[in-house]
Amino acid sequence: MASKYTYTIGKKKTASAQVKLFDWKWESTINGRKVWEYVSRTDLFDVVYSPLKLCKIKEDVYFEVKVAGSWDSSQAYAIRHWLSRALAEKEGNFRKILKVAWFLTRDARKVERKKPGRHKARKAMQWSKR
Repeated sequence: MASKYTYTIGKKKTASAQVKLFDWKWESTINGRKVWEYVSRTDLFDVVYSPLKLCKIKEDVYFEVKVAGSWDSSQAYAIRHWLSRALAEKEGNFRKILKVAWFLTRDARKVERKKPGRHKARKAMQWSKR
């Protein structure tokens, strides 16, 4: 095994993914498990592989991911974000393709914190005039 790889980090909400993208064909893993074992939903499986399909190099590379935080949907989008960044760093031609598809943009939305004296972040106590 050669040690030549591209390393990037992708984030979505509180999920963060650290990725190594290698240039040869092998079995891709997420947290030490095969991708199809870790990502059980088919729609999220398509989200994970969408940058590779868009650049038409799904069969030529493999990746190792360490992902933590949030839940499965946010983790899948964090993986898509890092994979897009790794492909853009690896090959300059892919940057334009991925930028048009909005894969390089980080979605910074997070859950708003709960305020004191309220039920949730914005929901106030029920008010009664009498």
